[in-house]
Amino acid sequence: MPVGGWSRPPACTLHCVTDPLIELSQRLRDAADRLRVGELEPDAALVLIEECARLAAEASAQVDQRARAALEPLPDLPGQLPLPSG
Repeated sequence: MPVGGWSRPPACTLHCVTDPLIELSQRLRDAADRLRVGELEPDAALVLIEECARLAAEASAQVDQRARAALEPLPDLPGQLPLPSG
């Protein structure tokens, strides 16, 4: 919540959130392309699908972790004086 018109900058930029999602998106596109052309046997397709599911879980966990970190209050640092309340 902004204080005095200022808000804390986010701990994580859009770039760090999108990296895992971009990788996952590319892997899913590659998998879809390989499946369309019949390049994969059923067992290989299953392994690829499981790998994409694992990447999705990792990306989700990273995004969640970064979002939670951005919402945590900043720690009090030694030597800092409190701001006067308006």
